[in-house]
Amino acid sequence: MGTAEVAGQRTDVETWWRDAVVYQLYIRSFADGNGDGIGDIAGIRARLGHLRDLGVDAVWINPWYPSPMADGGYDVADYRAVEPMFGTGEEAAALVDEAHALGLRVILDIVPNHSSDQHAWFREALAAAPGSPERSRYHFRPGRGPGGDEPPNDWRSVFGGPAWSRVTDDGRPGEWYLHLFDAAQPDFNWSDPRVQEEFESILRFWFDRGVDGFRIDVAHGLVKSDGLPDLGLDEQTMLGPVERSDHPHWDRDGVHDIFRAWRRVADSYAQPRVFVGEAWVDSPERLARYLRSDELHTAFNFDFLRAPWEAPALRQAIDHSLDTVAAVGAAATWVLSNHDVVRHVSRLGRPATNGAGHSLTDLAPAPAFDRELGRRRARAAALLMFALPGGAYVYQGDELGLWEVEDLPDEVLQDPTWTRSGHTDRGRDGCRVPLPWSGTTPPFGFSPAGAHAAPWLPQPADFAAVTVEAQVDDPESMLSLYRAALALRHEHPALGDGPFTWLPSEPGVLAFARGAGFACVVNLSDGPAQLPAGARVLLGSGPDAGDGMVPPDAAVWLAV
Repeated sequence: MGTAEVAGQRTDVETWWRDAVVYQLYIRSFADGNGDGIGDIAGIRARLGHLRDLGVDAVWINPWYPSPMADGGYDVADYRAVEPMFGTGEEAAALVDEAHALGLRVILDIVPNHSSDQHAWFREALAAAPGSPERSRYHFRPGRGPGGDEPPNDWRSVFGGPAWSRVTDDGRPGEWYLHLFDAAQPDFNWSDPRVQEEFESILRFWFDRGVDGFRIDVAHGLVKSDGLPDLGLDEQTMLGPVERSDHPHWDRDGVHDIFRAWRRVADSYAQPRVFVGEAWVDSPERLARYLRSDELHTAFNFDFLRAPWEAPALRQAIDHSLDTVAAVGAAATWVLSNHDVVRHVSRLGRPATNGAGHSLTDLAPAPAFDRELGRRRARAAALLMFALPGGAYVYQGDELGLWEVEDLPDEVLQDPTWTRSGHTDRGRDGCRVPLPWSGTTPPFGFSPAGAHAAPWLPQPADFAAVTVEAQVDDPESMLSLYRAALALRHEHPALGDGPFTWLPSEPGVLAFARGAGFACVVNLSDGPAQLPAGARVLLGSGPDAGDGMVPPDAAVWLAV
């Protein structure tokens, strides 16, 4: 396959999502407005100018709902309110209005696979008898073995250990409930129509308040196979795909009916709202099923994120993704990092793995990490991603070149993976360390002067070199590169949604054209690569190698 044609050119306001650059904002770690060491809505409002100046089109805010925080807010106790540590409903409304005034759309996170164990429905289920309507909104089952002492099946939690916990009924050991994640996150039973009705009502609640869309957490996990049969594997804790088409709890066909109903809700608004799905599936073809014209608008491209820093692997991921989304008339959505994976500076800075894998357990040990190599490749990867057709997501701190903080003290780790793995998997806290804004010592402007509490995760001292303040006036900084790339992306008619064609290139080099007059060259080889004759450099990820050459681990945007 040599060419992927994507219909259309620059998108209009009705289809802004087809080529939007969205900034993922992990609320606890973005900016602390009240000095308690935890990011909040006040902090976001104070830093909206950073996002406007960066040049993104929208912000996706990780869950801000009331939560016991067993999993960083992905254990929701009330889907129609705001967690008090983050602010109030009035502050949330003001944030939406202020973002809109700056030309930024707002996407919230919705968590439909599971609730908190403190959600009113689950408390009602615990108080009710086995077989009651209250329990049917979740997955309660009797145990197996003598006295029902064994879990109902062999499913495993993504965070480690069994996916079942037992409750007490009338003072005695009783039924078990399903939780594919933490025990504090019981899975909803989507075969109960009340669950569907409730979530459609939640969508309308926030859409009516001006929210522009939702990112859907674990979009592939809502429907479970009838009878909840055994998985048949000794260990299956990963969130990502497995190589079987009949998995009993991932990527079941029934999820598509749910999202068709959601799409009808979104399309009922004068300015249609949008969805982006987090769907870990085993092929781009399976992902495209979520993107049919009556389902989700976009979904994250994890094949691109997982690809090693090798030209053939990246080209295959790009080709396959563009082909499959084009078959259903959808736009691709590219991403390099998020709150669930090791930051790509740290992935790409490990030569032994070349960026493949997405958790610390996948990667070579920390001594193998070359930060400068990782940052150099991350700069090139950013220009590659922003030049591809479709939309892109930037995880907070990508624009600063932040790396995974791999030496957090054991006692500060909060990711449930750390506990449920028996302290063998350090989890995802290393990519969630609060952002450095200014100054030379922690909290680096994350909290206001005189804050009464330290940041909820400690920041390393060497963040001093990569604060926003340190980078904003440096034309060679990562922040300046991101600003320049996003400004050009908005200005150049060939970028965003539109046609894409591979160009002839040397081994280890990716070269492609985007319509008339624009090309991108990415050199993943060990030596310099030749630029096309007559090309003029618009933007480069690193210093010019001279004589029309691109150095290794660099990318350039060209006028041709």
